[in-house]
Amino acid sequence: MMMRKLKQFYWVTTKHKDVTERLTQVNPSLAAETRKVLDVNKSERHIRGGLATKEKYLHQH
Repeated sequence: MMMRKLKQFYWVTTKHKDVTERLTQVNPSLAAETRKVLDVNKSERHIRGGLATKEKYLHQH
Protein backbone atom coordinates (compact mmCIF):
# COMPACT_ATOMS: atom_id res chain seq x y z
CA MET A 1 0.00 0.00 0.00
CA MET A 2 2.78 2.45 0.91
CA MET A 3 4.61 1.78 -2.37
CA ARG A 4 1.45 2.60 -4.32
CA LYS A 5 1.22 6.00 -2.59
CA LEU A 6 4.87 6.69 -3.30
CA LYS A 7 4.42 5.84 -6.96
CA GLN A 8 1.44 8.18 -7.22
CA PHE A 9 3.44 10.98 -5.64
CA TYR A 10 6.36 10.30 -7.97
CA TRP A 11 4.16 10.70 -11.02
CA VAL A 12 2.80 13.98 -9.77
CA THR A 13 6.33 15.37 -9.48
CA THR A 14 7.18 14.59 -13.12
CA LYS A 15 4.88 17.25 -14.57
CA HIS A 16 7.76 19.62 -15.15
CA LYS A 17 9.75 16.93 -16.92
CA ASP A 18 6.72 16.06 -19.07
CA VAL A 19 6.30 19.67 -20.10
CA THR A 20 9.97 20.35 -20.76
CA GLU A 21 11.21 17.11 -22.29
CA ARG A 22 8.45 14.78 -23.41
CA LEU A 23 6.22 17.44 -24.95
CA THR A 24 9.04 18.23 -27.39
CA GLN A 25 8.66 14.77 -28.87
CA VAL A 26 4.87 14.93 -29.02
CA ASN A 27 4.25 18.51 -30.15
CA PRO A 28 7.36 20.66 -30.80
CA SER A 29 5.49 23.92 -31.49
CA LEU A 30 3.48 23.65 -28.27
CA ALA A 31 6.67 22.75 -26.41
CA ALA A 32 8.33 25.94 -27.68
CA GLU A 33 5.42 28.08 -26.47
CA THR A 34 5.40 26.30 -23.13
CA ARG A 35 9.15 26.82 -22.75
CA LYS A 36 8.68 30.59 -23.20
CA VAL A 37 6.07 30.68 -20.42
CA LEU A 38 8.25 28.58 -18.09
CA ASP A 39 11.28 30.79 -18.76
CA VAL A 40 9.33 33.96 -17.92
CA ASN A 41 8.00 32.34 -14.77
CA LYS A 42 11.50 31.27 -13.73
CA SER A 43 12.94 34.73 -14.34
CA GLU A 44 10.22 36.40 -12.24
CA ARG A 45 9.79 33.99 -9.35
CA HIS A 46 12.41 35.63 -7.12
CA ILE A 47 10.46 38.88 -7.39
CA ARG A 48 7.18 37.17 -6.44
CA GLY A 49 8.92 35.51 -3.51
CA GLY A 50 10.21 38.84 -2.27
CA LEU A 51 6.79 40.44 -2.57
CA ALA A 52 5.19 37.55 -0.70
CA THR A 53 7.72 37.91 2.11
CA LYS A 54 7.11 41.66 2.25
CA GLU A 55 3.35 41.09 2.50
CA LYS A 56 3.86 38.52 5.21
CA TYR A 57 5.81 40.91 7.42
CA LEU A 58 3.48 43.84 6.72
CA HIS A 59 0.54 41.83 8.04
CA GLN A 60 2.41 40.57 11.11
CA HIS A 61 2.93 43.99 12.67
